[in-house]
Amino acid sequence: MQNKVIIFSAPSGSGKSTIVNHILEKFPQLEFSISATSRAPRGNEVNGREYYFFTEEEFRKMIEEDRFVEYEEVYSGSFYGTLKSELDRIWGKGHVIIFDVDVKGGVNLKRFFGDRALSVFIQAPSVECLRERLLSRGTDTPEAIEKRVAKAAEEMTYADRFDHVLVNDDLDTAYAEAEKTVACFLS
Repeated sequence: MQNKVIIFSAPSGSGKSTIVNHILEKFPQLEFSISATSRAPRGNEVNGREYYFFTEEEFRKMIEEDRFVEYEEVYSGSFYGTLKSELDRIWGKGHVIIFDVDVKGGVNLKRFFGDRALSVFIQAPSVECLRERLLSRGTDTPEAIEKRVAKAAEEMTYADRFDHVLVNDDLDTAYAEAEKTVACFLS
């Protein structure tokens, strides 16, 4: 189990974080990898819990210092990445790392970790369903939601680069499928 990773990726609004949180409750040997970002916190997000928040300038400096396993400029000036120190922190405890990352980050992590990684793409039933989920969150402006929806259509074309595609049209069914997939990988 040493140095294994599980990668969950999805377009915004697919239910990725909900499923990841469920999996973390079911498998105590897993630990969440906190991503770094240059975007501002949303809602009740706390530095060091949901993300490590940095300014764009700080993030760019960390890129120059080679402190990331992977990073992506998801939107102009809005970076997300996985710090090497985060891997060391979790593996140092003997835990398996679970990632909740954007689609391109998931592809990059799978490429980096190869067979030590299980990559799962979570897909909403439709783009319209994604839009409705994002609206119901109430955390983004209408303009930001439309930008996310447009990006989601492109991200859905990456599904075939993942080990497993999970369609989240019924949450209980998605939970069960995610549990089975993770249990199989860990055994």
